[in-house]
Parts: sequence; structure tokens; C-alpha cells
Amino acid sequence: MKTATRWLTLLAVLVSIFSLTTAFSQPAESDDRTLSPYFFVKSDDPTVDRLPLKSTSTSVNISGVIADVRVTQVYRNEGKKPLEAIYVFPASTRAAVYGMRMTIGERVIEAKIKKRDEARRDYEQARDAGRSASLLEQQRPNVFQMNVANIMPGDNIKVEMNYTELLVPTDRVYEFTYPTVVGPRYSSQPVSTTSPAERWIENPYLHSGEAPPSTFDMTVTIAGGVPIRELACTSHKVNATYSGRSVAKISLDKSEAYGGNRDYILRYRLDGDRIQSGLLLYEGERENFFVLMMQPPKKVTNTNIPGREYIFIVDVSGSMYGFPLEISKKLMKNLVGNLRPTDRFNVLLFSGGSSLMSEESLPATPENIQKAIHLVERQRGGGGTEILPALTRALSLKKPENYARTIVIATDGYVTVEEEVFDLIRNNLNSANMFAFGIGTSVNRHIIEGMARVGMGEPFVIVKPEEAEAKANRFRSMIASPVLTQVKVAFNGFAAYDVEPLAIPDVLAERPVIVFGKWRGTPEGTITMRGISGNGNYSDTIHVANVTPLKNNAALQYLWARHRITLLSDYNKLRANDERIKEVTDLGLSYNLLTAYTSFVAVDTEIRNVDGKPTTVTQPLPLPQGVSDYAVGHTMAKHYGFAPMMAMKEARAEYKDEIRRGGYGMAHGGKVPVIALTVGDVTATKGLAKDEIVKVVEAHTNEIERCFAGSGLKEKLILKFVVNPDGTVSNVQALSSIFRDKTLRQCVTEQVKKWQFPSLKSGREVKVTVTLVPAS
Repeated sequence: MKTATRWLTLLAVLVSIFSLTTAFSQPAESDDRTLSPYFFVKSDDPTVDRLPLKSTSTSVNISGVIADVRVTQVYRNEGKKPLEAIYVFPASTRAAVYGMRMTIGERVIEAKIKKRDEARRDYEQARDAGRSASLLEQQRPNVFQMNVANIMPGDNIKVEMNYTELLVPTDRVYEFTYPTVVGPRYSSQPVSTTSPAERWIENPYLHSGEAPPSTFDMTVTIAGGVPIRELACTSHKVNATYSGRSVAKISLDKSEAYGGNRDYILRYRLDGDRIQSGLLLYEGERENFFVLMMQPPKKVTNTNIPGREYIFIVDVSGSMYGFPLEISKKLMKNLVGNLRPTDRFNVLLFSGGSSLMSEESLPATPENIQKAIHLVERQRGGGGTEILPALTRALSLKKPENYARTIVIATDGYVTVEEEVFDLIRNNLNSANMFAFGIGTSVNRHIIEGMARVGMGEPFVIVKPEEAEAKANRFRSMIASPVLTQVKVAFNGFAAYDVEPLAIPDVLAERPVIVFGKWRGTPEGTITMRGISGNGNYSDTIHVANVTPLKNNAALQYLWARHRITLLSDYNKLRANDERIKEVTDLGLSYNLLTAYTSFVAVDTEIRNVDGKPTTVTQPLPLPQGVSDYAVGHTMAKHYGFAPMMAMKEARAEYKDEIRRGGYGMAHGGKVPVIALTVGDVTATKGLAKDEIVKVVEAHTNEIERCFAGSGLKEKLILKFVVNPDGTVSNVQALSSIFRDKTLRQCVTEQVKKWQFPSLKSGREVKVTVTLVPAS
């Protein structure tokens, strides 16, 4: 009977694999498959160029506090069939995209801004008629998609995108960040219920360590107005030349031609630690705009700080495996290890499920601190990124009286539920604040910045382990004493209107207070900022008449509109009938800006492809530097629908190899043949209640289930282990006959060793036997 079952299982797998007829394929459609990235498979068809994007080059001009950026993508068809290329790429969360053009030979086609549906309709009609066309859509505020249709054999098509952003210094350091790659996003949403706008998540990726398939170049020119010092690119090797002391040109070193697998980060200071603060004015034909940047007072350290409660939430999913998780461990060791005796704290770990160190926050005793550090140190990374249930659990924890609560989350943010997360935090945070640490070389900055924004905290991004200590120190400094609270800005004799934001949050870092707006009439009167600093009441005044409106401040109109759009939509879950959608759409059309509801489209007038529709190819993306294959779903995901035509022998070998490494078969992938386990008999020596044991085991059965993906488990699993006085697990034994397979035994025992039980009041270890029963 068992032999027959195995043959039926093998036959089903072979049918599912060989029913796919192309060597490069997105996941096969099925009712229960989740929306997932997948691995790129090279094609044997020489007539189709599967890698049409050949290069991305970026030119940046920074004048004062405004960066103007031009991104140029070159698509070339080296095959024999006409192509439609789809490319998903990131941008700054603050980018105001105001222009696009397409160049084919000598012809330059300026793109038009249109409503999203209209732009896509124009693009698809042009594509189907044989015209070359390009379409730029916003999938997230920091994720864009470019479609280029009818790239004919031998063609070079150049697409340029222009955006501007405001550079806001923190602790008197300016930073320009250019994201280069979109990390794979975890989604638990079934494909059958997914809207077409979300299909970008199903993108092909190269394996960890493989070089990007296209070249990357970056040139930055800084006109600081005053001498520039301490200029450094912390992410890439660059060469800097100076024209005088206040103008610098930074070029990417030739050795970094394939460095498009991590964020480009450039930092600098101005001489004397000066900040370019004050008022910028622009006088337009129809409207006038301003941006106010007022530097708050220097921080005053408060040594008499009352005790706080800290909830630390740590992402231990598959995309955090290896390098990112090691950064998190170093960060958490620093944050938890430096808690004060007057503090209380708790730790919540999450991946596909979540586990909590204690049902209530614990005092920051040396014993509890060591227990927390040990808990985090034992994590390896695996499973999906179920961030919403983890946040729901953390936000619902009972709050101790007379303690201010601070929530700290460490994650790469590789999820698709950003807006749901923001709404959850906004509606449940109460009087707490949230600080978000983005971990890795190419994090999802939209969710990291958004969680901090709606949580009235601050975002941090750590790309290297050696940065963890400095970022942790900065966090503690912010908690110790805000720079400025109860901030208000008053306009006297200056006719300002449409001012954003309406309310200014407390200033936690040494960063200018930013106010956008419009003005009427003559630029005159005063603008006064007031607040409370560590030294008491604070105020500062700017005389508007001393500031001259400048034509080269035209970017202020885009920056105002982009800021308004951010407040309306980027950090809110908007329903289809929400009035804010109309306002965002109108802003995009009025100010020529890319938004979630407006897109750029460029259409050539010539019919170039007279033989029919082009072959559609999706440009594969490199995995961000330091991110492992676990982020996409290695082995079983690749062979069950993601990368067809692979040998079964190779599939099983890679699956066993992954189990040997403690993996789960897939992390951000779709459905795999898995089992479902329930808790059966539980016995234990005195000191630990049965219901407490069941609660912990049930929280982790999904991790055990992944060890058996595709195995067709029928027998019960018997596990014996010891719960130590601190709640950790040791001496794990897997006793069922199936554990004759060493790789399965190792996978299960490694997972059980990660379990964390409540500390034992008796101070003595407890011996436990658990039976797990597979569903029939």
C-alpha cells in the first residue's frame, strides 16, 4: 500500500511538472497557490532575449537641499522575436516623479500623465497595434513598474525618468539614498483573489550571489553652497573630485558595474556642521509655493529618565536567514543588554507564526536580559513573514501601570501588506510609540519609514553589522530626551495656505522641522516656530521679506504635491470609493506626478511590429546582497511549479540538502505538498502545566510541518525533550520510525530546540513527551 502511494505521489508530481511547456515560466495557476516570487530559469530558445534590460544609469544633481534625479534605462533586443519587457524597480520613498520620455533611434516621445486605467489602455492598444510604447506605473510609493512594448530585434530603446526629492539632514548629516533592487515580497494572498495590480509580486529572481543581469552606473554632483566635508559612500566604491571646496562630483568606480544589488548610500556634512535651513520660495504662473526648514535647538540630555516598557519584535523569517538575522542579533543584544533596572521588556519573534518570551513584560534583571539574548541568538531564520498577526499580538499585550511603552521592530520589510500594517498601528498604538529598524542592504523603506511615522517614532536602517551599535546608541538618545515637543508654527502677515502637515509631531532627532505650503500676495511678514526643549520654552522667527523667490525652486511645486499625496494615501488603506482617491488623482494630473492612480505613457506613432503581438518577458531581479535563497523559497518551491522541467532526482536532492541545513523548503514561495499536525498526548514531570506545553507546541507545529513538505507523513511523531529552568529546550529526541531519515530527524530536533517555554518557578527542569498527529 505504501509503495503504491509513493508511486501515485511521484506520478502526480511528474504530471504537474511536465504539463508546463516553457523553460521560463511564472508559477502555474491553481486555486490555492499564493502570490509569490519565483526563481529565473534560463531558456534554451535563442530567438527570445530574456534579459532585455542592459543598463541603468543615474545622474543626480544636488543643489542645496533639493536633489534632481534622472534615471536612464536602456533596453536592447538581442534575439529574433519582438519583445514586451516588464521591469520592476525601486525608488526613494520621497521621490516626486514628474517626467518620462522614450527614445527610439532619433525619435524622442515625451510621456503624458493620465489616469492609471487610461494610461494602461493606451499602452495595450499601442502594443497590440504594433507600435512601440512605454508605461510607468506606481505599485507602491517606492516600487515602480516599467513596461516597454515592441522592442524589435536589434533595437535600442532608451527610457528616462525624472524625479526630485528633498534632502533633510539628521544630526547634521545629509544622506542621499538610491535603492537599486526590489527585494522579494512575502504574500499569503491566493492568486485567485488577487487584483491585476498586485501581480508584480510574482517576479523572477536570480539565486543568492548571482550578479545582476544588467549594469549599473551612478554620478552625483553636489553644489553645497558652503564647503563640503566628510563625504563618503558607505555602500559602493566611488571616486570624488572637487571644483573648489563647495562642489563635488562623485562617480561610481568601474569595479561596481554590477553593484545594482544593494542601496547606494552617500553621506556628507557641511563645513562647521552647518544646516541649510530657512525658507525657500517659488513664484509660479498660477500658484506660489514655499518650504520651511527650521533647525530645532540642540539636544539636552536628561539623566533623570523614568522607567519604560519596551516590546521588541524581531523578524526571523526566511528572508532574514544568514546575514540580515546576524545584524538583528547584534542589534538586539545591544538594545536588550543596555536596559536599565527600572525598565520592563518583552520579546516577540515572528515568521510564519509568532512566539512570545512572556505573557507579560518582565523586569530588566540580569537573568531576564540573558534569557532574552539567548532566545534571539538561537534563531536561524525560516518561514513566511506574517507581520500582521505578530503586530496584533504585540499591540494587544497588557500594559503595566505607570510605564511609557515603546515598541521596537526589526525586519527587512519584505511584505505586501504595508497599508494594513499602518492602519493596524494607527488604530491600536494608544499612547505608545514605535521605532522601526530596517535590516539589510535593500530593505523596504516604505514600510520601515511608515511604521515609524504612524507610530510617532523614528526609522533606522542598518546595512552592516558594525552599524548596529551606533544606531542603538542613537535610539537610546532619542528615548532619553526629545529635541522639541509641542511644536507649533505661526504665520504673521504671510498669507500662507494649504499648509502641510497640519500638526507637527515631536522632534526626536536633530532634524529640521519641515513645513510645505502655498502663499498669496507679496512675500512679507514673519514665520515663528515655538516648542518646548530640554532647556524650557523655545522660539525662532524668520522674516519673509528677507527671502527672494527663485525660478530654480520650481521643484517646490512637485515636493508640495508629493507631500500632500503622502499624507492622503501612502500611509492609509484607501477603499475604492474613498474621496481621497479622487484628490490624489487630481493632484497627479494637475502637477504631472506619478501616483498610485496616475501613470506615464509614451506611444510611438509608427507601426513597427506588423506580424503580431510581442513575446512578453519579465526582467529577473538579483537578490539583494546578503539575502539568501530562503527569501524566495529554495528547492521544493522551485520544482513544484516555479521552475519546470527540472529532474525529480535533483529536486529531491536539493530538498534533502536544505533540510540538512535546517531549512523549510520555501519561505516566500507558494503552496507545497505539506502535512497538518495536531497535538495529541502530552506528559510531563511536575513543574509545567499541560495547557502551557500545548500552547507552545501548537504555536510551532507549522515549523515542524515544513520539515515534512512533500513526504506524505502518515505516522505519529513522538518527541521527548527537557525544558530547562529558564524555559529553553535541550536534550531533544525524535523517536518515531520515520526519523531513521537523518535529515528529517535533524530538521525536527533543530526546530524543537528553538522553542521557548515560560520560566519554571520551581527552578528545576521538566521532562516532556509530546505526540504530534498528522491529519487524516
